[in-house]
Amino acid sequence: MKFLHMADVHLGCVPDGRMEWAAERKRELWETFRDTIADADRMKADLVLIAGDLFHSPPGVEELREVNYLLGSYPQICFALIAGNHDYCSADSAWEDFAFAPNVAFLGSAEAECIRFPSLSCEVYGFSYDRAQITESRADRLRPAENGYFHILLVHGGDRNHIPLDPRLLAESRFDYIALGHIHRPSVVIPDLALYPGALSPIDAGDEGPHGYLVGETHGKEVKVRFVKKAMREYVSAVVPCDESDTVFSIRDRVQDTIEKRGRQNLYRITVSGQRNPAVSFDTELIRSAGMILDVRDESTPAFHMEELKERYRGQLIGRYIESFGEPGAGSVEEQALRYGLEALLLGSGGH
Repeated sequence: MKFLHMADVHLGCVPDGRMEWAAERKRELWETFRDTIADADRMKADLVLIAGDLFHSPPGVEELREVNYLLGSYPQICFALIAGNHDYCSADSAWEDFAFAPNVAFLGSAEAECIRFPSLSCEVYGFSYDRAQITESRADRLRPAENGYFHILLVHGGDRNHIPLDPRLLAESRFDYIALGHIHRPSVVIPDLALYPGALSPIDAGDEGPHGYLVGETHGKEVKVRFVKKAMREYVSAVVPCDESDTVFSIRDRVQDTIEKRGRQNLYRITVSGQRNPAVSFDTELIRSAGMILDVRDESTPAFHMEELKERYRGQLIGRYIESFGEPGAGSVEEQALRYGLEALLLGSGGH
């Protein structure tokens, strides 16, 4: 059997909501989800597992109809999904009365239930959130029936407020595969047994690195799992160095070079670091226009040459100010105070 495991799709989310590309990013979540389902068809997957937070909030009927159309378009593939903490299935939610296509199994109860796929000799166990937080450990002690089927457990959680998990107990659970959701970065809890695929697409700047889904193939009761990169974009934090020769345009050009090398499709947080000419101030909004940049932080410091300044301004306010600090240690609070004060004094006097 071949299966595809995804989680945390967050359909309906508007990533980077204040940015000019936000509406495009919202559409990309749907497009990436749709294309992932098509991937399952292309690779001839038998089963697709969706481990919670398919939606960014409890869905309405129209959103469920859209998803049901996509999943029902591949009747040869079986689908099993649960609701997570974002799209929880409360008593009055649209989940409750929705009729999915025959090939789609929604495990919507807050109590563990089992869906059997006889053609695959496979059973999928799981349960959904009925509220946004569940602090009890509900999954660690679940056990599958002893019937020769391949047993999969669908769980959304893994932190203190969202179904805490104990890896040791999961390892003892006798499930053949544990499909996890909730953690947005791909991670392995137990190799080839309990894994997070991460969010299908990154939805905030903390979701750095590649995103996609997992593909598993069974060999008897053994499973081999691999990660497939799928997201259209990544969040990237980049540090751009500066020195005394730099101007705002030279920094902007360096930022553009960084973006070209690491991918214009990606979303960036830029930090300018180093020592700049004290007379120069970097316009962070001008730098931000170099690409799809969320923010620019200027952490550069003025390049003061203390002995030269002390000699130049000897007997004057600036010279006396420098002398009052003695010899502060590099990186000390005193040195930072000296630099901040010098910057104010020099800019206030026009550097003369």
